[in-house]
Amino acid sequence: LSDRFFPYTAIQTDAVLSLDEHTSLSTSEVDFAFVVWRSFPERIVGFPTRSHFWDAEQRRWGYTSKWTNELSIVLTAAAFYHRYPAGEGPAGWGARPHPAPQPRSLPRYYHSLFTEYLPAGLRELVDGLAACEDILMNVLVAAVTKLPPIKVTQRKQHKETVPQQVKGTAGAAGSRRFTQRQDCLNQLADWFGYMPLVSSQLRLDPVLFKDQVSVLRKKYPRLEKP
Repeated sequence: LSDRFFPYTAIQTDAVLSLDEHTSLSTSEVDFAFVVWRSFPERIVGFPTRSHFWDAEQRRWGYTSKWTNELSIVLTAAAFYHRYPAGEGPAGWGARPHPAPQPRSLPRYYHSLFTEYLPAGLRELVDGLAACEDILMNVLVAAVTKLPPIKVTQRKQHKETVPQQVKGTAGAAGSRRFTQRQDCLNQLADWFGYMPLVSSQLRLDPVLFKDQVSVLRKKYPRLEKP
């Protein structure tokens, strides 16, 4: 699973659009998200979001997919991302810092940070849980930028799809996946020595979104259709 963030030399663009095989987006959604990303190229910008919270009773971090005003994770099932701010590197992220790369070899993409500068043990954790790679990418970006991701307008609510062959056990599969993701979140917090994720209540919509004005004045009128 971590191979999806490999820094392939074929990727020459500034922006990387990450999509799952079951994701369905309109051209208006992709276009608007890209416009937003160009204003915030150091952040993950996308559609489906999740959030974390501290569970005082369990004394561990919790993970939720409930639609609330809070968000701290943008799923890479549908998201734009790219590079970390100039001059910053992976040193000093937490309890186990690693040497920063030399200036001449600074990675251009978050793909490079994920693949080349994160310890192999973290990537093995991701592959072992099979439901963790997007959480690790969000933790990585938050650790570098100290900023939350950005949610943009989407027409339809994203649902994590259960493969056809396990439809009959969808409930058990969903519960197992949720538990894996929560375990992943806590293991990442333990490794970093703190919780890097940053919460936000920001969602960006197009100008005049759902305003009672002529659609001729709106650049993305199709985003308002169900």
